[in-house]
Amino acid sequence: MRRPKAIVLHAAGTNRDPDACVALELAGADPEIVHVNRLRARDRRLSDYAMLVIPGGFSYADALGAGRLFALDLASYFADEAAAFVDSGKPVIGVCNGFQVLVKAGILPGDRREREATLAHNENGRFECRWTAMSAPASNCVWTRNLPGLLSCPIAHGEGRFVVDSETTMERLVSGGRIALVYSGADGRPAGGAYPANPNGSAADVAGICNSAGNVLGLMPHPENNVVVRDRDGERRRASTAACIALWKNGVDYAKGM
Repeated sequence: MRRPKAIVLHAAGTNRDPDACVALELAGADPEIVHVNRLRARDRRLSDYAMLVIPGGFSYADALGAGRLFALDLASYFADEAAAFVDSGKPVIGVCNGFQVLVKAGILPGDRREREATLAHNENGRFECRWTAMSAPASNCVWTRNLPGLLSCPIAHGEGRFVVDSETTMERLVSGGRIALVYSGADGRPAGGAYPANPNGSAADVAGICNSAGNVLGLMPHPENNVVVRDRDGERRRASTAACIALWKNGVDYAKGM
């Protein structure tokens, strides 16, 4: 079966694009790292690809806030092209800084033009770099369907606290199947807001959300950094690696089926 082409969109300061390529290749995709300036020059077009990945890092040095300037690229230069890509149903994933970009560009949550959610500074005011666990509640998200278990992977962010503008917005996200991933303890139960299981103070332990169609996923932790099984890994680590690989494979398989 063909390997779907995936564009891994790069801007100055992003640094997890090679990691994303490893995950995509293991999952069966054909990734290409493309600088955003090549899209501006029309040397590459989003429509040429079956998948879109916005990787982690510190795009534009997080000037004016994490992901904000990269989000302005999408919302200004490529608004119609990005909207067409999303509306076509093709799978999109934004990891860490990429999640921040999707939210600040208005692609997530994606129901209306007003800003209804954002990713704010961590509640403790510190940069968090640690491993974290996530579970996947029932949702619309094509990326998190039927994962084989708990996901465990690193986080590395200073602005990862998911907040919404009202309780009504959160209720709508929950009832609409838009909460794709939640921070959890080792037993798989939601963190209940407790640190460090919830590393940033996110409302309702939200680690990742999807759009209403389920093809766009944004998450703060880095599942691309737990896709290689090593001889020294124990049973629990191997299980979490399998879950992380399954997330990427879900996106790739969905692209293959389109």
